[in-house]
Amino acid sequence: MAAASSRISRPIFRPENRSLITESGRRLARLLFTTSSTDIPLLQKLLKAPLSKIGATLDSEFSSDSAEFPWAALLSSLNSSAPQKANLVIEWKLDKLTEHESKNRDCYAQLISLCKNIRNLRIAFRVFSSMEARGIKPTSTIFNALIHTSLSSGNLLTALSLFETMVASSEGGYKPDSDTYNAFISAYANLGNKNATESWLTAKKESGFSVDAQTYGFLIQCCIKSKKYDDAQNYFDEMILSGLMPNESIFENMIVMYCQQRNPIRVKDILKLVVDSRLKIDRNTVKKVVDLYGGLGLVDELEELVLTLTESGQTSEVLSMVHCSVIRLYAEVDRLNDVEYSVGRMLKGGISFGCEEDVEKVICSYFRAEAYDRLDLFLECIRDSYKLTRSIYELLGAGYRRAGLSEKLNAVVNEMKVAGFS
Repeated sequence: MAAASSRISRPIFRPENRSLITESGRRLARLLFTTSSTDIPLLQKLLKAPLSKIGATLDSEFSSDSAEFPWAALLSSLNSSAPQKANLVIEWKLDKLTEHESKNRDCYAQLISLCKNIRNLRIAFRVFSSMEARGIKPTSTIFNALIHTSLSSGNLLTALSLFETMVASSEGGYKPDSDTYNAFISAYANLGNKNATESWLTAKKESGFSVDAQTYGFLIQCCIKSKKYDDAQNYFDEMILSGLMPNESIFENMIVMYCQQRNPIRVKDILKLVVDSRLKIDRNTVKKVVDLYGGLGLVDELEELVLTLTESGQTSEVLSMVHCSVIRLYAEVDRLNDVEYSVGRMLKGGISFGCEEDVEKVICSYFRAEAYDRLDLFLECIRDSYKLTRSIYELLGAGYRRAGLSEKLNAVVNEMKVAGFS
């Protein structure tokens, strides 16, 4: 590689101290995990509180029910470790609605939708009954929320019964709409049931609704899950030809499919579309790309991936993975000049090593080359951004011992003691 040969004289750069957290991210974190009166995270307060104190804890946090608060995220986190407490949060919110004798239909619809996050259909119907008791007539949005909750909790028969009720409604206030059909299309797509998914697609079309980007996403997901790759490609091409813009989930599914097919050319094409669309790619999807390129020995493609994802402003976690994959490949074949250039580039971008295994591979490369002074420089450069682990200290000690470098070995032993690894 011509690019690699020009790196010999380039030094390792020190990392720049820069924050990669956006202001919007800080605001969301403050809203979800802190309150105005305390620094203790609300989620942690609810987890620590006894069941009998959940309502009182919420009362102390909100003078009134806050619609802006990210309840869905809180409930999902709480439900994973304390489902009974998540139920109590929904019940608290319902009590607030009834206390104020609210007749705001949207508030009830949102509350039923939140039941999907905790997969509790019983509470969803309790909210629905409370709404009807106040003379509030249901709408398609409210029935859709019930259907989504039914499907998320595994109650397919209930969901179908609700759909039939909507179809049979004479008033027309809660007839099935596009979201109703998408709910079933999504449910069967998640199961990988291609026949049922496409049957609901046909029903949606026959009811006069167009196929939107979300629907295409479900269809593509289903085809990939059932390994009908040609059909997934056809749906994707059809979507593009219809002028619809794929979302992040669709792009990620297509990348996963091409990785499964070991097709780096199509992966590169999709990545270009993602970058041009200024979308983000999640860590798991990028890992599949990295594993594909690494497994095929496509170093140039990995180098290009580093530049592409950096320029498109991907998350630091994603960038760290890609940077480290390049460093790891160079270290495995002892290309120290390329290792040092790649490490310097990563640190200059404010990115650090993500796991000790990658650091260990670099250290082993230095030991194999008996480049001990360069190893010292490497360790000095990562010191501010990466805390050495016990395993790394032990690797350094073993390497220096084999090389007969007693002075360096003693220095490592002393550092271990200072770091608390006695």
